[in-house]
Amino acid sequence: MADEVTGELKQKIIDYLKTVSKAKNKEVARDIGADKHVVDKAIAELSKEGVIEYVYLGASFIKLKGGE
Repeated sequence: MADEVTGELKQKIIDYLKTVSKAKNKEVARDIGADKHVVDKAIAELSKEGVIEYVYLGASFIKLKGGE
């Protein structure tokens, strides 16, 4: 897989986050079957776009913005 962030990858991440309250980047990558490095880049872009947010609970998690 190329190191490019695609709209399809971003949508897979969003769809996955709709099924969980929060997740670690490595869990997202594993569960959607994508390379963690590319998922990290996509998550950073989604965060800048205001779609997801980082949550710190002793460890770093991500969740959809406005989610519980």
